[in-house]
Amino acid sequence: MKTVIHKANTRGHANHGWLNSYHSFSFANYQNTERMNFGALRVLNDDTVSEGRGFGTHPHQNMEIISIPLKGDLQHQDNMGNATIIKQGDIQVMSAGTGIMHSEYNKNKDRAVEFLQIWIIPNKTNVKPRYDQISLKELEKPNSLYQILSPNANDAGVWIYQDAWFNLGTFKEDTTTSYALNKKDNGVYAFVLEGNVSIEGEQLSKRDGIGLWETDNIAINASKNSKVLLIEVPMVF
Repeated sequence: MKTVIHKANTRGHANHGWLNSYHSFSFANYQNTERMNFGALRVLNDDTVSEGRGFGTHPHQNMEIISIPLKGDLQHQDNMGNATIIKQGDIQVMSAGTGIMHSEYNKNKDRAVEFLQIWIIPNKTNVKPRYDQISLKELEKPNSLYQILSPNANDAGVWIYQDAWFNLGTFKEDTTTSYALNKKDNGVYAFVLEGNVSIEGEQLSKRDGIGLWETDNIAINASKNSKVLLIEVPMVF
């Protein structure tokens, strides 16, 4: 098994006033040759957007873009005709393909919105752009991992053009579990959203990340109430 650890305080950081963003991988003005990606995982941004502010209309192409609100409501609009509100407990996915234009704003005037923006390099390019958004409430499994994204349209959660699987887990103190990888040549990037966990013996706290590959299974122990996102992706793509 090989590992790489990214502690929360080593991430790239950009504070634009209206946007406070932490980058696990190189993004915009944060460029680190040792943190370009983890396999097909290209971007993991931890964003806080001020009241009523947001990202104006901008383009994307040939990227799988996933947004997961952690607090608050995110207002989305795009040139495919979608005008939606993405809430805490939802997941949104866009296959940018041949090209999309979209905007994202904090819908609320009285509180910030916090969300993860994740980019996955696709295994098919120049596809017809697509959009999907679902609530995760029916998928939730207390004290257990549950799938929220896969390559398969008929599986639980949303789907993307890549052999990738996302799982969320909310764990009570002193819970032990494991995760079995879906494909031999994939790796897993674990991102701690809340609490303290040990993954394969490495102690991790809120917003720490760890990548693991050349393994079939990983062990997770929550030493206090915790929430973890697992991102399984191909290491060669």
